[in-house]
Amino acid sequence: MNKKPIFKILTYCIAAVWIANGLLCKLLNLVPRHEQIVARILGDEHSRLLTLLIGISEIMMAAWILSGYQTKLNAIVQIAVVTTMNSIEFILAPDLLLWGKFNAVFAFIFILVVYYNEFYLYKKQLK
Repeated sequence: MNKKPIFKILTYCIAAVWIANGLLCKLLNLVPRHEQIVARILGDEHSRLLTLLIGISEIMMAAWILSGYQTKLNAIVQIAVVTTMNSIEFILAPDLLLWGKFNAVFAFIFILVVYYNEFYLYKKQLK
């Protein structure tokens, strides 16, 4: 079976997750709970600005993913960022998460998808 279409679809889906979280949830503030999480963890004083900066960073992550530049490093950074963010949120703001502590399961699934796409499918598509 040709793995290239699956790799491309997953790559676009992964980028879409970063764009949705960055643009919709943080920059456009369609999900105010994201700013509440930032306020809980980093303090109220600059929570809007920090939320905007995080949102911009997430959109930049999507651009990096779509660029295809240093894909292994990108996957490692994504895994590290998702692990770190979700660990902090799990400990400091579980009541603000959409599925509470169960959010960790979805984060883990996302991490597995990123890993599978880069370290398995990417290799297969080159053959």
